[in-house]
Amino acid sequence: MDLNRWLRLVAGAFVLASLALGYWVSPKWYLFTAFVGLNLFQSAFTNWCPMMTFLRKLGVRP
Repeated sequence: MDLNRWLRLVAGAFVLASLALGYWVSPKWYLFTAFVGLNLFQSAFTNWCPMMTFLRKLGVRP
């Protein structure tokens, strides 16, 4: 898989996990969902997000 597919996979997993945690643990976890959404929003304009840097360091090809 390429970098963009990994990025979407990780973002989707983070959103689903934070929604589950917000429902079963504490509603404060919804802030993490908002954080992921804001990062995806800004990456549409800048073509960069922190997870892309992390995935590149892990060896994911572009």
